[in-house]
Amino acid sequence: MTATRHRVVIVGGGFGGLAAARTLRKSDVDVILVDRMNHHLFQPLLYQVATALLSPGDIAPALRDVLRSQRNARVVLGTATELDAQARTVTVELPDCRQEVLAYDSLVVAAGSADSYFGHEEWREVALPMKTLSDAVRLRSRLLTAFENAANAKDPAERARWLTIAIVGAGPTGVELAGQVAAMARRSLRNQFRDIDPASARVVLIDAVDTVLPPFAEPLREHTKKTLGKLGVEIMLGKMVADVDQEGVLLRAKDNSESRLAARTVIWAAGVKPAAFADQLAKATGVETDKKGKIKVRPDCSLPGHPELFAVGDLANLDDLPGLAAPAIQQGEHVGEVIKARLGERTPPPAFRYRDRGTMATVSPGDAVADVRGLKLRGLIGKAAWLAVHLAFLVGWRNRISVLAEWGWLLATGRRSQRIILEAADEGMVRRKC
Repeated sequence: MTATRHRVVIVGGGFGGLAAARTLRKSDVDVILVDRMNHHLFQPLLYQVATALLSPGDIAPALRDVLRSQRNARVVLGTATELDAQARTVTVELPDCRQEVLAYDSLVVAAGSADSYFGHEEWREVALPMKTLSDAVRLRSRLLTAFENAANAKDPAERARWLTIAIVGAGPTGVELAGQVAAMARRSLRNQFRDIDPASARVVLIDAVDTVLPPFAEPLREHTKKTLGKLGVEIMLGKMVADVDQEGVLLRAKDNSESRLAARTVIWAAGVKPAAFADQLAKATGVETDKKGKIKVRPDCSLPGHPELFAVGDLANLDDLPGLAAPAIQQGEHVGEVIKARLGERTPPPAFRYRDRGTMATVSPGDAVADVRGLKLRGLIGKAAWLAVHLAFLVGWRNRISVLAEWGWLLATGRRSQRIILEAADEGMVRRKC
């Protein structure tokens, strides 16, 4: 790092932030990547950690390892808390509670998103989120413990409550979770218990909308519903969550009638909101946000009136693009090219234009749906497309090989090698005040 070179501070080591950093790897700049976690998370496969298929390290390479050969990049483990747009500084809270003030010439905010409970944060402890790696590991333990508690239960009603798993949200994350949980119960856990039949577990997918996978075409939605039905997944649509507690979920239909689903395991996959730093960015610059709190950016991903500030990924609104990996990566790369052009290293790029490579979701270990430039794929062909895209986006060859091996093992044997409950039974009793 030098005192004279252009300094680029990047907040967030996700898809957009990492893409921006790597695009600048050969530029005459100093890159400082700030993230509150020390790893880059491949979020599209997070549900496979939660369902005991992949290990956390398979989808989360360390940022320092990813950028080890990029000599102009420095990684700072900490949380960006304050922005002074006039002084061009970002305040970062470090793990030891100290603060470091980072000066920048260009700032790229790629802090991502967080779970949204739509004003009911009290549901968070009961309805488990799945946004971070620790969330997925915690959910894995909760799911596996539910089967253990069901095996120990003597009362049939209590056993049924432990064997009922409610998933709130019928978008891609909820659908993928439901399919994997059902497959785990019916195949991976088969013959593992003597007191219960894991295949009797109820996996219930809930959403207030009238269809699963709303962004997808109708034929793919219908295929998804049929495939989930064959796996034994119950689909409850047109029902919003009115309340959640340790005994289950209170549901409210469109006619305001209410019903209750008894379930000891509730998973939240219903919505997201921009990360907290988006508010700080809006307040410090006075820029406009949309109704979801996303920062409205210019065609080059910069903020109006602040050409040195950029926002990409889930917290940015550019042409109402979806919060997916592909738009974030392309935006991060574009910002890198814009910065290089401003330094005279290349000609200015044209306005950002998203190259849509399609949307897809896996429904079961051997089935997926994909809409690739108007081509509707499903079943094994859809799964092949899904596999290719996810392996391509995954960072690091070691991770790709490891993930591919685990997928092959699952298809061949039905077994999942990551069925570890990290919390000892007595530790759980203390936490729950048994």
